[in-house]
Amino acid sequence: MKINCLIVEDEPLARNLLIEYVGKISYVNLVEACSSPLAAIEILRTTAIDLLFLDIQMPEITGITLLKILQRRPLVVLTTAYSQYALESYELDVVDYLLKPITFERFLKAVEKVNQRLAQSPDFRGAEKPVTDTPAFVFVKDGTKLVKILIDDILYIEGLKDYVAIYTGNQKIVTLQRIKTLETQLPSNKFIRIHNSYIVALSGIDTIHKERIQIGNKFIPISDSYKKSFREFINRNYLQPPE
Repeated sequence: MKINCLIVEDEPLARNLLIEYVGKISYVNLVEACSSPLAAIEILRTTAIDLLFLDIQMPEITGITLLKILQRRPLVVLTTAYSQYALESYELDVVDYLLKPITFERFLKAVEKVNQRLAQSPDFRGAEKPVTDTPAFVFVKDGTKLVKILIDDILYIEGLKDYVAIYTGNQKIVTLQRIKTLETQLPSNKFIRIHNSYIVALSGIDTIHKERIQIGNKFIPISDSYKKSFREFINRNYLQPPE
């Protein structure tokens, strides 16, 4: 069974290096790589993660703070350029502590420690299981600030290359984030992907046409690649069977 891992690293070069290293190890599966510890919290709440590669010095909150606020957490390998956090990190029961620049040999050694720990305690695997509670909100970065958006206020989301635009009833928030990453933070019983560039709130749909849906005055296309799954979902969950 593969080890599902999450990378949390705000420096693009360091994040890309960790992604490259993970890709070289056949028994490790990269679930997501994100730059924000707040985004990581949402991923950990909704996805079974076995291993967390976590940077310490990050904006918003530090990696150490993130560990302290997680009620349940996967196995953790810290990555940092600073050695002064070593003692505190081991008090938090991390598996390993990698000092930058990180070589692949040292990275592999850390992964093997995790693999051995999981083999010894198989019940630990996926310790941060998906929870049934629906998240009430998400935090997204808008310029230099973090904006809290209530899940129930979101009408639809539009992907714009490396950005997404989140539309609510009274505002539009543009944030530097991939639409795929944001999709993992949204409850699947409330949102559905209908296009490579669009996620819509089911509660916000006013009408469904053959090639598009309507939310208020906005018409959003249903792409061919999502049309069948979208129609099947609507038929299965919202259409009354004929008597």
